[in-house]
Amino acid sequence: MRRALWILAVLLSHWRRHPLQFATLMIGLIAATALWSGVQALNQQARTSYDRAAAAFGGTRTPMLVSPRGGAFPQQLFVDLRRAGWPVSPVIEARTQIEGRSVRLLGIEPVTMPAEASAAAEIGTSGAQAFIAPPGQALISRETLNDLRLSEGATPTLGNGRMLPPLKLQPALAPGVIVVDIGIAQTLLAMPDQITRLLIGKTKGPRTALDSVAGQQLRIVQPESETDLERLTDSFHLNLTAFGLLSFFVGLFIVNSAIGLGFEQRLPMLRTLRACGVSARQLNAVLILELVSIALMAGIIGLVCGYVIAASLLPDVAASLRGLYGAQIPGQLSLKPEWWLAGLAISVIGALLAAISSLLKAARLPLLATAQPYAWQQAQHRWLRLQGGGALLVFAAAALVLWFGDSLIAGFTVLAALLLGAALALPVLLGLVLAAGERSTRRPILTWFWADSRLQLSGLSLALMALLLALAVNVGVGTMVESFSRTFVGWLDGRLSSDIYINAASDAQARELKDWVKRRPDVLAVLPGSRAEIQLDGAPVEINGLPDHATFRDHWPLLDATRDAWDRVRAGDGALISEQLSRRMTLAIGQGITVPTPSGPWPLQVVAIYADYGNPKGQLAVNVDALLKHFPDSPQTRMGLRVAPENVPAVIDAIRARFGLDGRNLADQASVKKESLGIFNRTFAVTSALNAFTLGVAGVALLTSLLTLSNSRLPQLAPLWAIGLTRRRLAAIELLKTMCVALITSLLALPLGLLVAWCLIAIVNVKAFGWRLPFHVFPMQLITLLGVAMLAALLASLLPMLKLLRMQPAELVKVFANER
Repeated sequence: MRRALWILAVLLSHWRRHPLQFATLMIGLIAATALWSGVQALNQQARTSYDRAAAAFGGTRTPMLVSPRGGAFPQQLFVDLRRAGWPVSPVIEARTQIEGRSVRLLGIEPVTMPAEASAAAEIGTSGAQAFIAPPGQALISRETLNDLRLSEGATPTLGNGRMLPPLKLQPALAPGVIVVDIGIAQTLLAMPDQITRLLIGKTKGPRTALDSVAGQQLRIVQPESETDLERLTDSFHLNLTAFGLLSFFVGLFIVNSAIGLGFEQRLPMLRTLRACGVSARQLNAVLILELVSIALMAGIIGLVCGYVIAASLLPDVAASLRGLYGAQIPGQLSLKPEWWLAGLAISVIGALLAAISSLLKAARLPLLATAQPYAWQQAQHRWLRLQGGGALLVFAAAALVLWFGDSLIAGFTVLAALLLGAALALPVLLGLVLAAGERSTRRPILTWFWADSRLQLSGLSLALMALLLALAVNVGVGTMVESFSRTFVGWLDGRLSSDIYINAASDAQARELKDWVKRRPDVLAVLPGSRAEIQLDGAPVEINGLPDHATFRDHWPLLDATRDAWDRVRAGDGALISEQLSRRMTLAIGQGITVPTPSGPWPLQVVAIYADYGNPKGQLAVNVDALLKHFPDSPQTRMGLRVAPENVPAVIDAIRARFGLDGRNLADQASVKKESLGIFNRTFAVTSALNAFTLGVAGVALLTSLLTLSNSRLPQLAPLWAIGLTRRRLAAIELLKTMCVALITSLLALPLGLLVAWCLIAIVNVKAFGWRLPFHVFPMQLITLLGVAMLAALLASLLPMLKLLRMQPAELVKVFANER
């Protein structure tokens, strides 16, 4: 043990003499760990929230009995099943409004609630009496309490005029849910002796067959391993994970350069240790111990940085998930111990991956081999041929997956294979370009310029790969976002065609408001609307009720339609469907679709397909009167008003003064559009931040490689200095070489980035969301990113160039003295 510690002390002395190398090694590990763990923290926070929502007093984590038609059923079935030995517990659930905000009202019976539904633990034995006894309690999460701008103990009024029991804070409850006793809920919802589902507990005793007790009135729904929110947001989290993984590998490029340089500089030390009797196995074990110690230290710092990154990006992630999917994510991180352990593990694994080549060299180190400098400059023609062949194989695999694959994973596989193949092919392409440059000139200095650039290629290849990947991803994602932005603005103009949007606090207020605005001469039209939610093929689908008016006929963003589409919708037997629903259910114009309703099946014919960007759920648009006929309980609180632009402020002021509606319930078209664009911008704020992080890490990787090369460049530069080239001119030549190689890499990254954008738009986006964007190229964006890449290369080159400028002539003379 003492001998191992002595060897470790000798090895660590190298980092003490080379603090800059140690700093770059730490930066690489910290950056890789921080970006990866930060992304995982965001994903973990979101998935924890999904679990909370799914397990909210049964949710989708417990087997249940429901009506085949999806509506409520008599409470007597609960009594009959309990007597027949079924361990069931009644639940009633419905959407309601408080202060114009939609919430889930959940009524439960805590005495019979299954233990695995977690209600007993959350309410507690002592709290059950207060929960049940009049006036009862309404359990609410902190997030919902803040969203409704209420305080604990308040008794808010529902949209139907009935008053909730006093609010009681329940931290473990999912956002957007209010839980009361089932008897109270039945009174509040005006559904006496009705329930919407029965949770099934665990029992070992005998029980009567379901059909003999309930007939065909109920069916069993087994617990789902994945919730609707998890299915809908899979693509979002997969996108984040892909960025985190890319950042992680770009960070490992830095680690690989620093460890490789440290190994080569320590070759004489390692051979001395072997000559002193240290076995190859023991030497390698201590090298691994040293690496693991450094990785753990960097991992702890990286986890702290990852937490900071995740905390700074969490508001944007929460806004994205809330705006796109309706998912409520808490605004504060709550991380489990597994996250910290996983972060340390990923740091250690990454360090070992980056050092595997150096560790293999140490294991095979000959004892009496002559020490040689690190062979950055040796041409590796055979390796480049193998690497080029590997790139072709990866491209072929990507083509096969593209041809035969039909899933989101296949789309990301194509994207990953494309980036990997391009990274492998980069040194080959750079070698060909530099060789062509060498053949094109006869001047000695220029010939040396191109030839020496080729010799440096092996040392810069990893950093240039990182730059290529980071820049290509920036181009691809930037092109996708800009294409989406341009399309989204035009789409909003079609969807937001009303001048004023109103969301009344209740149906009664909506009727009063509608009658009042109809009497105003400055209101040109009142456009009522309503919505309902159903399940089709196991996925949630929205039904949007539209009035028959020229506003929708003229502006609704149809992609394809029959000539009499709007007439069929007005008749009640035609439906417009969103592009994503059309793709998911393979529905075309003229085909039929059956919608389940509380009163029975509703057959509809697809008469048009429309764009519904930003909505992962499928959507049907039908006539509003037909919707209310089949879904009579749907809220009728939403409406739009057509008003002359100059009269919009006056109408809004009058409505606000007459009905007391605030900004959450009353907005003009410009405000709604501004809010929608704000949600859009925040949706891609996380992506933009990760893009910037990745490009920054690539710049650090390039700096690390140049610093590594600067220590082995003297044998190539000293002869030029000896024949009369000044240090300033040498520094200028070195800078020009670096910028030239970086420029070629950046120019290659631009078409690769456009190909990445096409993959994101035509493959990943379609599989993830079900809709496809038009593809646009933005020249100014490409020029800007090219400038940013060159600036990063310039900044990375400055430190090695300054080091060369300040180098004393004695340092250059020593090259000849040492016969190098």
